[in-house]
Amino acid sequence: MKYAENNRISHRQLYRQIVLSFAAPFLICIPGKNGVQGVNGALGIGMAVLILLVFVFWMLRSTGGYTDPVKYLGKTGGGILGLFFMVYLIMSGAYLLTLIEQIVPIWLISGISGKWLSFLAVAVCAYGMDRGMQRRGRLADVSGGMFLLIILLILLLCIGQGKTEYLRETWNEAGLDGTYIMRDAYGFLCAFSGIGLLPFAMKDIEKKGSTGKPIFYAILTVGGILMFVLFLLPAVLGWKRIQKEVYPILPLLAGADLPGNVLARFDVLWMGFLLYGILFALGSLFHYGNQILDAVHLGSGKYWMPLVVYLFFAVSWKGMRPVDFYGRYLGYIFVPGLLLIQIWMYLRGSHRRRKKAAAAIGLLLVLTMSVSGCAGIEPEKRMYPLAMGIDLEELNYVLSYGMPNLPQATGQGKDTEENAEVLTLRGNSFEEMQALYERSQEKYLDIGHLQILVVGAALLDSDRWEEFLEYLKKEPLAGENIYLFRAEKAENILNWSNSDTSLGEYLTGLMENRTSGQQKKGVTLREVYHQWYQYGTVPALPEIILTGEEIQVYLNETEKNVNTSGEMQTPDRMG
Repeated sequence: MKYAENNRISHRQLYRQIVLSFAAPFLICIPGKNGVQGVNGALGIGMAVLILLVFVFWMLRSTGGYTDPVKYLGKTGGGILGLFFMVYLIMSGAYLLTLIEQIVPIWLISGISGKWLSFLAVAVCAYGMDRGMQRRGRLADVSGGMFLLIILLILLLCIGQGKTEYLRETWNEAGLDGTYIMRDAYGFLCAFSGIGLLPFAMKDIEKKGSTGKPIFYAILTVGGILMFVLFLLPAVLGWKRIQKEVYPILPLLAGADLPGNVLARFDVLWMGFLLYGILFALGSLFHYGNQILDAVHLGSGKYWMPLVVYLFFAVSWKGMRPVDFYGRYLGYIFVPGLLLIQIWMYLRGSHRRRKKAAAAIGLLLVLTMSVSGCAGIEPEKRMYPLAMGIDLEELNYVLSYGMPNLPQATGQGKDTEENAEVLTLRGNSFEEMQALYERSQEKYLDIGHLQILVVGAALLDSDRWEEFLEYLKKEPLAGENIYLFRAEKAENILNWSNSDTSLGEYLTGLMENRTSGQQKKGVTLREVYHQWYQYGTVPALPEIILTGEEIQVYLNETEKNVNTSGEMQTPDRMG
């Protein structure tokens, strides 16, 4: 049928709603800095699309419980279900407002506050959120085809700007890596997890028995466009540039033009369509929020939901906002929770379904254990440094790791019993030192428990400290709450020993083991990254000075000078 009747939407309207809701946010965010990129990303998306198709087929077989979750799960169960999805909608809405705040003032409208633009976006998208599915279906039916056509047209116009040598560079520098493929596949699944809201809309869709077809086509369309973009971006911009761009799709499309240069600033029209896609996605979140609240008998969110979304977007605490944790929330909370909910809904069906579900879960566990057994490394086969030092000696880096029960390093570490817990590696590059470690040590180096990082003065005063930060960025296990210190020579600090505790625990305790009024203000890796991106510099780090067997820590130069002149008592000491 071409148009829906009886307050329901057609399959075509459903297809266009899904494309409109996901395409623009995906194109902007997914290929961004440290996101899904290159051949590994394309293969990951292909894998994720196959998983999504299976998941949707499974999900559509257990949608009955979403029509009235309170009747199906009880008042408490229905309320928990509603709360789980409402948190997702609020977090996603706040994330979309962040995109509007960051993109629109730069690429479309200058001179207007991003907060004010986001407020207008909330007011516009929340209007009519309780008007029913058919209204959104007609809006998608009218604009969805034009939106998809413009996207494809612009991407095709960008092909002529690509260079084959750029693609060769991409292949040489990126290559194939199974770890990145799996990571990108899960990242795409997290981004597309909003598809789990569809069961709440099934009552408003015509011909429910064949609903899977438009959903499958929509997933294939969005996934196919994004896979094409992952090859187009490095072909036009180059591999190294897209590593630096937060939203590489924007500079790509800023260079798009009609043949013959017949229309200058054609990119403004493209940005307008991108913004429309983001606004449609935001309106869809508000609409589904109202649908879910109605399904779990909690009234309407017409007035309070837009306000909560805006507050989640605008509120900050110590420079951090809830949307800063959006990716972790999807990966660690929403996607696993959605899978558990779907399993639970399926198990509440017939006895035959329970048997099938139990067999499927058993198979999933077997596969998971198999993958873990092949790719995982047991804890007893890992080394866990608590402190790390980095120095620069002439042209070589010097990395020092402080860890307990360290096997003697081959030709690199100190050979005495006193320093048996410190490993020192020297090399002209971090890749060289990594290769040296793998040749000389039998255990995997896990820096996920790193507490402190001591940077030598020679490195900080040189122009090579950026290389070290680039190295840290590529280490996914390195947490951003690591404390950083400055020292004349970091290797000497790492070799300091105390029979009671490790250097990492000692320095961390100095920063944190105080009452609220006496805690030290250390500098974390997150703060260093912030100043590096913002100003291209490193903030002043607390300095460690080793005097004989004793360590002294000065939080700033003023404290050091005053203490040296004798006008202030010696600061907290260790040793």
